[in-house]
Amino acid sequence: MARPGRRLFGFDRALGARFVAGADEAGRGSLAGPLVAAAVLFDLDRFGPADVRALGALNDSKQQTPEGRAELFPLILRLAAKVAIVSRCAPGIDARGLHVTNLSALRDALRKVACPACVCLSDGFPVSGLGYPQRAVIGGDGKSAAIAAASVIAKETRDRYMRRADAAHPGWEFAQHVGYSTPEHRDAIERLGVSPLHRLSFQSAAYQQLSL
Repeated sequence: MARPGRRLFGFDRALGARFVAGADEAGRGSLAGPLVAAAVLFDLDRFGPADVRALGALNDSKQQTPEGRAELFPLILRLAAKVAIVSRCAPGIDARGLHVTNLSALRDALRKVACPACVCLSDGFPVSGLGYPQRAVIGGDGKSAAIAAASVIAKETRDRYMRRADAAHPGWEFAQHVGYSTPEHRDAIERLGVSPLHRLSFQSAAYQQLSL
């Protein structure tokens, strides 16, 4: 059976550049926790068939199991030319707005890995002001190896943070839902109110019963 990683690297090679940087974020739609953006730079001239095979399971992080993401995480860190991770906290998201925060985080992550003659890719949203050629790819985490790798890094980094946060903020069960809106999370908000990790600017039904 064909593995998705080969197809994704084919997309990046077809861009005709030696260096391809991809960026994606995790946590954009969550009720609690940070937004985490990651960028991954691949040097395709130094990326051989064995490296493509090692990342053969690479795909959109949403199509991966938690175990699959955990296995890919160290492989990406080892095989990428550069990796950058940028985090934005809940109060910052509330103050600046989600979309502005998201674009700023993607821009900062790409700037940390970009190099001369590279092509910068982002998933869905165009990122202006980079100083490098940039292309927004709709559904990019399922098309581009660099974006998919960034997707895995961002998701795994954020999930690990939220699992650790569970011990510091007991009762909201962050280790289970990692901050997203689930029936259990909404029930916890109704019982306990909000934690310092919750984003109060979201117009969520989970907050309607609270006096914020």
